[in-house]
Amino acid sequence: MSRTISLVAVSGSLHAPSKTTVLTAEILASFAAALGEHVEVETHLIELSEIGREFTGALRRDELSPVAEAAIRRIESATLLVVASPVYRASFTGLFKHVFDFVGQYSLIDKPVLLAATGGSDRHALIIEHQFRPLFSFFQALTLPLGVYASDADFVDYRIDSEALRERIAQAVGRGVPVVRGTFSDVVSEYVATW
Repeated sequence: MSRTISLVAVSGSLHAPSKTTVLTAEILASFAAALGEHVEVETHLIELSEIGREFTGALRRDELSPVAEAAIRRIESATLLVVASPVYRASFTGLFKHVFDFVGQYSLIDKPVLLAATGGSDRHALIIEHQFRPLFSFFQALTLPLGVYASDADFVDYRIDSEALRERIAQAVGRGVPVVRGTFSDVVSEYVATW
């Protein structure tokens, strides 16, 4: 294989353990399994509950700590992004938005991005369309056709306990994989015939 592709997920949850992080990790693993059949894949899960404080206090990118700068560079260089946040006051968390305020304006152009969110009930499911999609449209990213929303009822003890949610993840990944493959066809040109 000519090189490794990078799958990067960002969980905007401010707490651990976190249903949002569980959902994000499951989507990331599903993409890795689907894409890893044909190319070498490395995965990275950025948890704001762990590194969020590295971003606080910085108003400009040159003020970021080395840990925060490394996270931003990882986001910018990803082959695929999975982004998720719990619904907080009708939107994603403020820290999630703060992190993406440091991402280069043109660094996500045509990058595939899967959008995901969690909330207390299904009433918040439109966050994906009304909050996430406009943000990543600004970046001219290629948001994948299906997002994944999960409510509290889909989890038990911070584990996915819903077959319907697992099916939504599988459907979103299944619909997204051809789009992702199309963005790195040069990486796997010698394997295209096997797909």
